Amino acid sequence: MIELARRMSCVQASAIREILKVTERADVLSFAGGLPAPEAFPAGALARAHADVLANDAAAALQYGPTEGFGPLRAWVAERMTGRGLPAAPGQVLITAGSQQGIDLVGKALIDPGDTVVVEAPSYLAALQSFSTYEARFETVETDDDGMSADALERVLLARRVRLIYLVPNFQNPRGTTLSLERRARIARLAAQHGVTVLEDDPYGELRYRGPTLPPVAGLDPDAPVIHLGTFSKTLAPGLRLGYAVADERTIRALTIAKQAADLHTASLTQRAVARMLETFDYDAHLGRLRLLYGERLDAMLSSIERSFPEGTAWTRPEGGLFVWMRLPCGMDAQDLFVDAMRERVAFVPGAPFYPGDPCRETLRLNFSNRPPLAIAEGMARLGACVEGRLREAGPERQVAVAAPSLLTMWARRGVKAP
Repeated sequence: MIELARRMSCVQASAIREILKVTERADVLSFAGGLPAPEAFPAGALARAHADVLANDAAAALQYGPTEGFGPLRAWVAERMTGRGLPAAPGQVLITAGSQQGIDLVGKALIDPGDTVVVEAPSYLAALQSFSTYEARFETVETDDDGMSADALERVLLARRVRLIYLVPNFQNPRGTTLSLERRARIARLAAQHGVTVLEDDPYGELRYRGPTLPPVAGLDPDAPVIHLGTFSKTLAPGLRLGYAVADERTIRALTIAKQAADLHTASLTQRAVARMLETFDYDAHLGRLRLLYGERLDAMLSSIERSFPEGTAWTRPEGGLFVWMRLPCGMDAQDLFVDAMRERVAFVPGAPFYPGDPCRETLRLNFSNRPPLAIAEGMARLGACVEGRLREAGPERQVAVAAPSLLTMWARRGVKAP
């Protein structure tokens, strides 16, 4: 029997990936994975670009390439990020195999065993998984509808040495909430004052369906040490496995060395094909179509939840991204509900794995981007009925327990702030 490294005992399998194994049946309405809509993939444009590269540039496209990435693609990313409020030059860009690799490279380059990483609770599951591989210790901070609390973060920074602050500022995975502009600026200032690196993971930033666009944290304070991650997975296709890191050149060099030990370089053919496509493809028009499609699906999910779930249930109302976060009536375990839901052929991700410690078991994550409105309505009706069934089984005591939360839910539905 092969003996594994001690650090692997700290790393759990991805609950999402394990759930996807049992929800891939065609008869299951799954809202579990963070899946883009396959009908929105620009397959034709990608096919033409690959054919063009293979016909005219095959020798270079099929050869080893530089670890930093294909020059024209790095230049495109730099120009794009500059337009979004983060001034960048091509030398400040590293092309990665999806933004998940960027998270892993940051962990490899920055985290020593026992270092403290500040995260939200809940936080992106695969980031927790990656940082655990490098034996990080997690410190959670409070979060609300405006994202990570800057006050709570400052208390942590004053109390102990922190190596890294990890956050998803736009339409956070799993909660769907957005870090406010005021908090972005203050977190950048705190990072500069305390010399703590911020890892700004932004896979959903260009998928905003309502509300004003906010600048990246990395562009708000030139003295703040921030690494910005982005990806083409949510806007073009996840199968491309193309992401990028943007940071100062010294940091990009360190991440490049870490990447050389992992995979030498990101796929040359894919990089060149995407760069070729972006020369003529109307990327902004494509984003506009995605926003219309996903905005309609988000509205369908929110209205379906409103119709189908009992009082005592609460949920976020994202302005973009791919997820809605739900809290079940008091005392209800989402893992138990998952068993009921699978009998009704509907799936979600229970919320507990998104917490590095002390999980809230009443929570769950729902993805809306991968299903059309009618399927969303049917799925929420099935899931809502499962919640109703659990409440009936619990008897009168449970009905009393949800009475107070139901009032809060009513206020939320009417847009009234609770006292």
